[in-house]
Amino acid sequence: MTLPPPRGARVSCGHRTRPGGWEVEDRQRTRASDDEREQIVERLTTAFVEGRLDLVEYERRVESALRAVLVGELDRLIADLPAPAARPPLVTPVRDESRWEHADEWRWWLGIAVVLTGVWGGAVLIGGELVPYWPLVPLGIWAAVLLASMVWPDEGEPL
Repeated sequence: MTLPPPRGARVSCGHRTRPGGWEVEDRQRTRASDDEREQIVERLTTAFVEGRLDLVEYERRVESALRAVLVGELDRLIADLPAPAARPPLVTPVRDESRWEHADEWRWWLGIAVVLTGVWGGAVLIGGELVPYWPLVPLGIWAAVLLASMVWPDEGEPL
C-alpha cells in the first residue's frame, strides 16, 4: 500500500517545471481543443491555397487534424509548413467628415420642406385657389444659412 505524498510536496504528473517554479503541461500530451483543430485546418487551407500542398495531401491532413486527440498530433501536421505571415490589420474606411459635416442639417431641411409643402398643398386643395408658394420664404432663408455655413465654416469663436 502506497502512502499519499506529504503536504506541500510536488507530484510529477507529466508536467515540466520552468525556472520560475510554475509548471507547464507537456504540449505533446495535451488534449487538443476544437478551436486548436480549427486553427490547424485554417493553416492547412492557407498552405493549400498558396500551393504548398496538393489536393490529396491537403485532404489527408485535414482529415487527420479533425481526428486528432492530442496537440502533438496537430503540431506534426504543420511541422513542415512555414509560420503564417502576419496579416495586415484591417483598415476601416474613415468617413470624410468635411464632406458629410452638413448632411444631417440638409436632411432636416428636406424633411421640413416636405412637411411645409404638404401644408401648402393641403391649403390649396381645401381653398380651391392657387396661392403663392409661401414655404419658399422660410426654406430659402434656412438654405441660405446652410450654404453660408458650408462656404464659411465656423472655426471657433469670432474675434
